[in-house]
Amino acid sequence: MDRITHFFRVLYLTPRLFIILGGIIGLFLASYLLPQIFLMAQVALFLLILFVVLDIVLIFRVKEGIKARRHVPDKFSNGDENPIDIICTSAYRFGIKISILDEVPFEFQWREKTFEHLLPSSSTHTFPYQLRPVERGLYEFGKLNIYAWGPLELVRRRYIFNEGDEVPCYPSFIQMRKYQLMAISHRLTDVGVKQIRRLGHTTEFEQIKEYISGDDYRTINWKATARSGKLMVNQYIDERAQNIYCIIDKSRVMKMPFEGLTLLDYAINASLVITGISTYRHDKAGLITFAEKIYDIVPADSRSIQVNRIMEVLYNQETDFLEGDYGKLYTLIKRKVSQRSLLMLFTNFESLDALHRQLPYLQRLAKMHLLVVIFFENTELQELLEATPTTMEEAYIKTTAEDMAFTKRQITRELQRHGILTILTPPKELTVNALNQYLEIKSRGQI
Repeated sequence: MDRITHFFRVLYLTPRLFIILGGIIGLFLASYLLPQIFLMAQVALFLLILFVVLDIVLIFRVKEGIKARRHVPDKFSNGDENPIDIICTSAYRFGIKISILDEVPFEFQWREKTFEHLLPSSSTHTFPYQLRPVERGLYEFGKLNIYAWGPLELVRRRYIFNEGDEVPCYPSFIQMRKYQLMAISHRLTDVGVKQIRRLGHTTEFEQIKEYISGDDYRTINWKATARSGKLMVNQYIDERAQNIYCIIDKSRVMKMPFEGLTLLDYAINASLVITGISTYRHDKAGLITFAEKIYDIVPADSRSIQVNRIMEVLYNQETDFLEGDYGKLYTLIKRKVSQRSLLMLFTNFESLDALHRQLPYLQRLAKMHLLVVIFFENTELQELLEATPTTMEEAYIKTTAEDMAFTKRQITRELQRHGILTILTPPKELTVNALNQYLEIKSRGQI
């Protein structure tokens, strides 16, 4: 009984069968007017039943005619295209048409991901596609449904695999690895990072070595040259083990979405890149998150495990709906961060009043440490700023947009007037602009 129930659960009739059946029904109806075609209709119905039985036998004679699995990464990278592979193997001795319906997580707003393909006999084929998550958290896949069509395409057999795959989505580690590889291969300029000329020696002495073409002649060590009889130069390395803290404001101002990602997610992805690059350069990377209270603090460290530690902390971050308390942030940094550090504060200001409420705390932080305030342009206004108004309403909207854009520039000037380094950036360019600022500060020896 169970076998019969299972058989009918996995047996599906195809549109072709219903079309043919509709034609036969039409013949039967026409036979009321033309009795001579009644026999033709009976023969057609008999042949249809015969072919359906034959199709069922061919498609069900192999117990496991199709094997399939969904290959997903251990974790998703937020905001990036993540590869998914569906690997199908046919055990049938004839070529077979398959339809694949993959039940992707509901967050992607796809009813299903579908493929159709003709699998040759006893072959394996991989069906790749990509998913771009825009929220951190756990994503749950549903069933992987494979429909095998009979050779006559009158019936289909359903196979079910990979029920309940779960994949956590972390901050953009793909972006972090890309920037790390670019740094290792000295190709950061390929992704928009500026090549900054080093001003003076903000470096530590490493060794004396023989001069080779391209070495700075100002580093020649004349005493070593006289002793060895060869031209010798001093070799320097960047000053290391400096504290770099990424400070992320999780208050309501970071809830605003741009191209699917919130400002908080842009800040998290950029912080992970800064962490990866700074630890690669042997600086100590740390993290602080806050809103109306201090949520997380990861003390600065240069060990390789620091990147994973910070990634795990960033995974669970969510925006709060209260205003950020910069007084508590100042108190925490004064108490916990004793060594002069680079503080990269990711936040957002929409008005001068909002800035002036927090400015006294920012000034105090800037006296103790090198503070960089990073906030966001509203790129959604660009289209309004470029439009030519034709009505009073459109003119009013454009004037409002211009006022909002002007306010952002005023906030930048106000911060700079108080000696605070400032970055006003479009969300998509946040990572590159923040990284440029970090590298410039290092090259100038400002920490």
